[in-house]
Amino acid sequence: MAALLDTHTFLWFVAGDKQLPEKIKSKILDINEPCYISIASFWEITIKKQIGKLEIDVSIDDLFKYAERNQIEIVQITSEHLIVLSNLAQHHNDPFDRLIVSQAIAEKLILYSRDKGLKKYKIKQEWG
Repeated sequence: MAALLDTHTFLWFVAGDKQLPEKIKSKILDINEPCYISIASFWEITIKKQIGKLEIDVSIDDLFKYAERNQIEIVQITSEHLIVLSNLAQHHNDPFDRLIVSQAIAEKLILYSRDKGLKKYKIKQEWG
Protein backbone atom coordinates (compact mmCIF):
# COMPACT_ATOMS: atom_id res chain seq x y z
CA MET A 1 0.00 0.00 0.00
CA ALA A 2 1.19 3.51 -0.80
CA ALA A 3 2.50 5.69 2.03
CA LEU A 4 2.50 9.34 3.02
CA LEU A 5 5.60 10.52 4.85
CA ASP A 6 5.19 12.74 7.89
CA THR A 7 7.50 15.76 7.90
CA HIS A 8 9.94 14.34 10.45
CA THR A 9 10.04 11.03 8.55
CA PHE A 10 11.10 12.82 5.37
CA LEU A 11 13.68 14.97 7.15
CA TRP A 12 15.19 11.95 8.90
CA PHE A 13 15.28 10.09 5.57
CA VAL A 14 17.10 13.01 3.93
CA ALA A 15 19.57 13.30 6.82
CA GLY A 16 20.15 9.56 7.18
CA ASP A 17 19.07 9.93 10.80
CA LYS A 18 19.22 6.77 12.93
CA GLN A 19 15.82 7.66 14.45
CA LEU A 20 14.24 6.48 11.19
CA PRO A 21 13.64 2.73 11.52
CA GLU A 22 15.39 0.59 8.90
CA LYS A 23 12.05 -0.98 7.97
CA ILE A 24 10.58 2.41 7.08
CA LYS A 25 13.74 3.52 5.27
CA SER A 26 13.74 0.38 3.11
CA LYS A 27 10.07 0.89 2.24
CA ILE A 28 10.78 4.48 1.18
CA LEU A 29 13.65 3.26 -0.99
CA ASP A 30 11.57 0.47 -2.56
CA ILE A 31 10.48 1.78 -5.97
CA ASN A 32 7.60 -0.73 -5.93
CA GLU A 33 6.11 1.01 -2.86
CA PRO A 34 4.68 4.41 -3.92
CA CYS A 35 5.70 7.17 -1.50
CA TYR A 36 4.22 10.60 -1.12
CA ILE A 37 4.86 13.74 0.88
CA SER A 38 2.45 16.57 1.46
CA ILE A 39 3.15 20.05 0.17
CA ALA A 40 2.15 20.98 3.74
CA SER A 41 5.39 19.36 4.94
CA PHE A 42 7.40 21.72 2.73
CA TRP A 43 5.33 24.62 4.03
CA GLU A 44 5.98 23.48 7.62
CA ILE A 45 9.73 23.16 7.00
CA THR A 46 9.87 26.61 5.39
CA ILE A 47 8.01 28.29 8.24
CA LYS A 48 9.95 26.52 10.98
CA LYS A 49 13.28 27.39 9.33
CA GLN A 50 12.25 31.05 9.06
CA ILE A 51 11.24 31.36 12.72
CA GLY A 52 14.24 29.41 14.01
CA LYS A 53 12.40 26.27 15.19
CA LEU A 54 14.18 24.06 12.67
CA GLU A 55 17.86 24.10 11.88
CA ILE A 56 18.83 22.20 8.76
CA ASP A 57 21.57 22.95 6.27
CA VAL A 58 19.49 21.89 3.27
CA SER A 59 17.57 24.49 1.25
CA ILE A 60 13.88 24.02 0.53
CA ASP A 61 14.79 23.85 -3.18
CA ASP A 62 17.19 20.97 -2.48
CA LEU A 63 14.49 19.17 -0.47
CA PHE A 64 12.14 19.34 -3.47
CA LYS A 65 14.91 17.96 -5.68
CA TYR A 66 15.71 15.23 -3.14
CA ALA A 67 12.08 14.13 -3.11
CA GLU A 68 12.03 14.01 -6.91
CA ARG A 69 15.31 12.04 -7.11
CA ASN A 70 13.91 9.50 -4.66
CA GLN A 71 10.57 9.21 -6.48
CA ILE A 72 8.64 10.70 -3.57
CA GLU A 73 5.65 12.42 -5.14
CA ILE A 74 4.29 15.63 -3.69
CA VAL A 75 0.61 15.68 -2.77
CA GLN A 76 -0.95 19.08 -3.33
CA ILE A 77 -3.81 20.29 -1.13
CA THR A 78 -7.22 19.69 -2.70
CA SER A 79 -10.76 20.60 -1.77
CA GLU A 80 -11.35 16.97 -0.75
CA HIS A 81 -8.48 17.19 1.76
CA LEU A 82 -9.96 20.36 3.25
CA ILE A 83 -13.43 18.80 3.49
CA VAL A 84 -11.94 15.86 5.42
CA LEU A 85 -10.00 18.33 7.57
CA SER A 86 -13.16 20.30 8.36
CA ASN A 87 -14.72 17.13 9.80
CA LEU A 88 -11.61 15.93 11.64
CA ALA A 89 -11.85 15.60 15.42
CA GLN A 90 -9.60 17.89 17.48
CA HIS A 91 -7.33 15.11 18.77
CA HIS A 92 -4.23 16.97 17.65
CA ASN A 93 -3.53 20.72 17.68
CA ASP A 94 -0.74 20.92 15.09
CA PRO A 95 -2.33 22.31 11.90
CA PHE A 96 0.31 20.71 9.65
CA ASP A 97 -0.23 17.27 11.18
CA ARG A 98 -4.00 17.64 10.93
CA LEU A 99 -3.73 18.46 7.22
CA ILE A 100 -1.36 15.55 6.63
CA VAL A 101 -3.77 13.21 8.45
CA SER A 102 -6.61 14.55 6.28
CA GLN A 103 -4.62 13.80 3.16
CA ALA A 104 -3.80 10.28 4.36
CA ILE A 105 -7.51 9.66 4.97
CA ALA A 106 -8.69 11.16 1.67
CA GLU A 107 -6.02 9.43 -0.41
CA LYS A 108 -6.22 6.13 1.55
CA LEU A 109 -2.49 6.15 2.35
CA ILE A 110 -0.53 4.64 5.22
CA LEU A 111 1.08 7.40 7.26
CA TYR A 112 4.71 6.80 8.17
CA SER A 113 4.98 8.73 11.43
CA ARG A 114 6.22 8.10 14.96
CA ASP A 115 3.74 10.65 16.34
CA LYS A 116 1.65 8.56 18.74
CA GLY A 117 -0.86 11.39 19.07
CA LEU A 118 -2.06 10.67 15.54
CA LYS A 119 -3.21 7.15 16.45
CA LYS A 120 -6.48 8.63 17.73
CA TYR A 121 -7.47 9.24 14.13
CA LYS A 122 -8.83 6.40 12.06
CA ILE A 123 -5.81 6.13 9.81
CA LYS A 124 -3.34 3.44 8.95
CA GLN A 125 -0.09 4.46 10.62
CA GLU A 126 3.21 2.62 10.63
CA TRP A 127 6.47 3.09 12.48
CA GLY A 128 9.29 0.65 13.09
